[in-house]
Amino acid sequence: MSTHSGEGHRGKQWLGIGGVPPGERDIAYRWERRLHWVMIGIALLSIPAFYLEEFAEGRRSFRLLGSFIEIVILVAFAAELAWMLSLTRQKGRYLARNWLDVLVVVFGLASVAGIETEWVALVRLLRVVLVAMLLARAFAASRFLFRKGGLPYLLAFGFVALIASGFGFYWLEPTVHSFSEGLWLAFVTGATVGYGDFAPTTPAARLFAVFIVIVGVATISLLTANVAALVIGEDESRMRQEMHEDIRQLRVEVARMIGEEERAVVHELHRDVRSLREEIAQLRREIEKDRRRD
Repeated sequence: MSTHSGEGHRGKQWLGIGGVPPGERDIAYRWERRLHWVMIGIALLSIPAFYLEEFAEGRRSFRLLGSFIEIVILVAFAAELAWMLSLTRQKGRYLARNWLDVLVVVFGLASVAGIETEWVALVRLLRVVLVAMLLARAFAASRFLFRKGGLPYLLAFGFVALIASGFGFYWLEPTVHSFSEGLWLAFVTGATVGYGDFAPTTPAARLFAVFIVIVGVATISLLTANVAALVIGEDESRMRQEMHEDIRQLRVEVARMIGEEERAVVHELHRDVRSLREEIAQLRREIEKDRRRD
């Protein structure tokens, strides 16, 4: 979320997570870093909120819980936006750089306001769009997973996602009767294996499976890319070390050559000075002889 300059930061602006503009006060950047992971966690709450509201199947307590989580998300994003605006001097520029947060608040307000209205289809569409924007914000703010050093975090994310997906299928799929079966269904779904022993049968479980496939394929691709980056990085590190060693040896050779040349120049200079002194002494003797003759 934090940004100062550079092409990568301009890319974040296009994603709507440009963060605090350059030239702001240090306190704005400090609070941005403090709220970074908190807001990612709150954005991910949109997934259970969506399922609790849309697939509760008549369970009013679940629907109320989903609505409550949705309101919590809205309040959190509105509070973060208001707080960051109070800390920045360039308020218009901050809103332009973080347009995704503005849309999250607007769509969240529209969704919450339409909970008890007759526009059920529109409200559901707003919720789907809201979930998509929240997930986009969470994943875009976690772009460090794409880097070479992000492998441990990526493994941790994959493990947590697998556990959560197992619980999701255990709750949503009636043919799954235990958490271990839900975990297995989550694994074969995310890995796109599909052995056929378990399969989603309800609309909620199928929609959840679509999400798991997307997350699974993305995670496996990132794992492969990170492992490849580690192997390539080791080769690059070895080549860099060899290059540094060659440069060091070249510097030593250049220094030795310069030293030899300097010694040769100094030796020749000393010889010329000695020869000049002898000529001056010879000239003095000749002058002295001329004086004596006179």
